[in-house]
Amino acid sequence: MQIFQEIKNIVQRSLRISLELYKIMIPIIIGVKILQEVGLIFWLAKPLSPIMHLVGLPGEMGLVWATAMINTIYASMIVFVSLAGSFDLTVAQVTVLCTMILVAHGLPIELEIVRKAGPRMGFQALLRIGGALVLGLALHHCYSFTAWLQQPNVILWESQPESANLWMWGLSQVQNLAMIFVIILILTAVMRIFTALGITHFCVRLLAPVLRSLGVGAEAGTLTIVGMVMGLSYGGGMIMHEARSGHIADKDIFSSLSLMGLSHSVFEDTLLMAVLGAHISGLLWARIFFTLLVVAALVRLVARLGDSFFYRYLFKPVKVFAQPEPCCPTMIIEHK
Repeated sequence: MQIFQEIKNIVQRSLRISLELYKIMIPIIIGVKILQEVGLIFWLAKPLSPIMHLVGLPGEMGLVWATAMINTIYASMIVFVSLAGSFDLTVAQVTVLCTMILVAHGLPIELEIVRKAGPRMGFQALLRIGGALVLGLALHHCYSFTAWLQQPNVILWESQPESANLWMWGLSQVQNLAMIFVIILILTAVMRIFTALGITHFCVRLLAPVLRSLGVGAEAGTLTIVGMVMGLSYGGGMIMHEARSGHIADKDIFSSLSLMGLSHSVFEDTLLMAVLGAHISGLLWARIFFTLLVVAALVRLVARLGDSFFYRYLFKPVKVFAQPEPCCPTMIIEHK
């Protein structure tokens, strides 16, 4: 009977997390589709043209980054493939563009998920867009100075045109939302199994010095790892759920989601950009190093500025509701 109760708890928790995400994602998905249909994304890309020149890219690549920021990585890949044939891009240039996309993409949905957990949207948007620009500039100058990766870029993927049929588009979105629930269900089950076996506790203790230096406490440690590996929608959604239960300190939430914002889904998204020809030096290693550096500096700056500044400009506490048993390993250990 205990195992059936545990399965029931896992399913109920996964449903709660998914429903919280759906409330955010569905209106934004529809809004983005409307922007795409009326051609507004093209006009949003216009101001990005000078910025693209700063990082050594043709101004037209601004449309690729704008599509990524407003829509998804997949949509930006389609735009990139359709434009890339008109330009003689190098591996270095594509690496710069793709790394910037990985830092700042899917902002309407991801920033709203972050906001629901407490961090203020304005600063998080500045962190991700500004971080993408700074990292893009650093990579551009590094590759230019060393003359590294200056060979012509080779794209390993050809896109299929998106269906213009609204019914097919709607069906694909429903399938995506259903898949989100399945992934969250699997993640929740795996986390409970790992917790029971002591694996999550071991991982958090192993990474505790690094996470602690980044201002991420043990309670948020496991979920931060989930977000970095699986994506901000999953890790952020779980942290949003835990934030409303009051199990994670405000500054841990802020540090964890800031870290996730700059580096999340490090395997899947890195591979997606690699098929466009981008190099792992920027996609993975530079992005992770940059993230650790920025978050470590941010944590120290927040501590120096004090709580008054933190709650006024960086974080708005969420309303805490009574919740069932938390998933974080340290909390479960304390309950025992």
